Amino acid sequence: MITKFPSISSKAPVMLHGADYNPEQWLKYPEILREDLRLMKLAGCNVMSVGIFSWVSLEKEEGVFTFDWLDTLLDTFSENGIYAFLATPSGARPAWMSEKYPEVLRVERNRVRNLHGVRHNHCFTSPVYRDKTALLNSKLAERYAHHPAVIGWHISNEFGGECHCDLCQTAFRDWLKVKYDNNLEELNHAWWATFWSHTYTSWEQIESPAPHGETQVHGLNLDWRRFVSEQTINFCQHEITSVRSYNPELPVTTNMHMIDGIDYRELAKILDVVSWDAYPDWGYTADDDDARLAAWTAMHHDLFRSFKKKPFLLMESTPSLTNWQSVSKLKRPGMHKLSSLQAVAHGSDSVQYFQWRKSRGSSEKFHGAVVDHSGHAETRVFRDVAEVGRTLAGLTDVVGTSTPVQTAIIFDWDNRWAIKDAQGINNSALRYEETVLQHYRGLWELGIPVDIIGSGDDLSAYKLVIAPMLYLISEENGKRIEKYVEQGGTFLATYWSGVVGETDLCHLGGFPGPLRRTLGIWAEETEGLHSRDLNGIVMQAGNALSLSGDYDAHEIAELIHLEGAEMLGAYRNDFYAGQPALTLNKLGLGLAYHLATRVKDYAFYVELYAAITSKAGITRTINSELPTGVTAQLRTDGENDYIFVQNFSGIQQSVELDGRAYTDLESGAVAAGVLDLPVNGLVMLKRKA
Repeated sequence: MITKFPSISSKAPVMLHGADYNPEQWLKYPEILREDLRLMKLAGCNVMSVGIFSWVSLEKEEGVFTFDWLDTLLDTFSENGIYAFLATPSGARPAWMSEKYPEVLRVERNRVRNLHGVRHNHCFTSPVYRDKTALLNSKLAERYAHHPAVIGWHISNEFGGECHCDLCQTAFRDWLKVKYDNNLEELNHAWWATFWSHTYTSWEQIESPAPHGETQVHGLNLDWRRFVSEQTINFCQHEITSVRSYNPELPVTTNMHMIDGIDYRELAKILDVVSWDAYPDWGYTADDDDARLAAWTAMHHDLFRSFKKKPFLLMESTPSLTNWQSVSKLKRPGMHKLSSLQAVAHGSDSVQYFQWRKSRGSSEKFHGAVVDHSGHAETRVFRDVAEVGRTLAGLTDVVGTSTPVQTAIIFDWDNRWAIKDAQGINNSALRYEETVLQHYRGLWELGIPVDIIGSGDDLSAYKLVIAPMLYLISEENGKRIEKYVEQGGTFLATYWSGVVGETDLCHLGGFPGPLRRTLGIWAEETEGLHSRDLNGIVMQAGNALSLSGDYDAHEIAELIHLEGAEMLGAYRNDFYAGQPALTLNKLGLGLAYHLATRVKDYAFYVELYAAITSKAGITRTINSELPTGVTAQLRTDGENDYIFVQNFSGIQQSVELDGRAYTDLESGAVAAGVLDLPVNGLVMLKRKA
């Protein structure tokens, strides 16, 4: 069912455009604050995130609160048609708190407590920190929850990190007692603690992983990661609770940022709106391949959109360069608009930046900003931002539109954690995220929209489900996938799948464990290949996908036996030359593919998914061949489709449309049958759905 969602806020039913703003840094410069307001309007900005690291400016000493500067700011915003996401300032606590209550400071894995400094250097378990956070948050909510400029809560900032203090150790043991029904014997079995005589005989013996302690019990490592994630989410919920009651209609978000320590899929469940911070290093990748980086960024946009299956917010991006990547490259002409609109193409209803104005001192004084130290609008970056502002102002009809999807990729956090902890086959090149990207990019190059889902999510809405390296999978989720295929779904798995269950114990009876019947194969052995090793897949004549050719493979190779599946491609060389490398199993009404090795060239994945999606009846955004590095993405309201054709190839490209009637979203003119895309160019189109 096609749905158009309400805008994030009824106060601002438009594309949001703005930045992180830190006026507390400029309170001694009133002329700069006045100029900022003029420049915001000139750049077409309509929203700012404020208060993110403002704790000491709001509470200079314990119990002494100062809100006058924030009163003035929000009132001025309201008078000038600018809105605010109001942040809770818990991301960095003031020095007076660290001095008086040292328990709020984190303890690292080495069991040494940190000194005051940096940010997110606090214990999420600390009762003092929770009390102090709730007090300040409630005062902010009481004062501003109904302010006309405020359109949402921005809870803290990029949650992350872990604490190993005594409070957290106790909380971890309590968490384990609940998980394992207060049964140490059950925990010991789940962790296989008889290994190296690591059996626990009391709960007090259990410690979090430490470099000078336990690191080799994988079940412990996995449960610690789960605990840290849940404790972080619990703290976020604590913050939400402290502000929610003052205005239940005010939406809540927290900005995420490709951090693997938190299960964002679970965090999203307590939020009204998902937001994230995207910082791709355009122009500086290992192979100087912006198309690969564009696919990587698109995959994350789709990941965050998929959490709630509705529009998200691009809460931060850089308008120019960063100051923390290994090399800080400038965006090339056209890239700012292209990358900003890429987020919109994948479901964002905002483009926001870090930061509005460069800090004068400290670690982010050279991080990109809309307003440079020069302080005026006569810069290339400001002009680029203003151009995006004008474009977004013309995309009001796109606000709230959905992304129709027939294909999903499974990406689980606990699977990610378990893979990275696994010791075997290829410890230097497991590359879970890169594997997911290989499969995603094949679909992205074809212009096929994708959801990024969890293995426990409903699969029935999809014609194709892909599970790259589904190493950790429960028996229950294995049965769900089997049922999905039997009922007519198409499924693809890869090497190193179905290896362990939910406590990181290996499945008995042969790999791929609970996927064995679905895939119709038995994986007897898996080996890692050195960088000097090369194998390949040779497609079999007359195979069911009509694929031909010989493709290089590297890094991982799985030796499998057919148990009902048919061979589509065979290994090219080594002692297992001629054995199955790509298979197809017919189960019930559906099809299940298995790729037993890692193919080097992304073009293989484009060809593979062109064949599989055609067989599955999956439609592309436009029914045309797209040049390499060019993609087409889709949003719709059910009556009109909005298509974003984007050129990340690094060269000028042309795309022939598919014969349907299109209009150009920016000019309103009828689109020509062939689109000419300059380097870093895009065209936004509209057609009848």
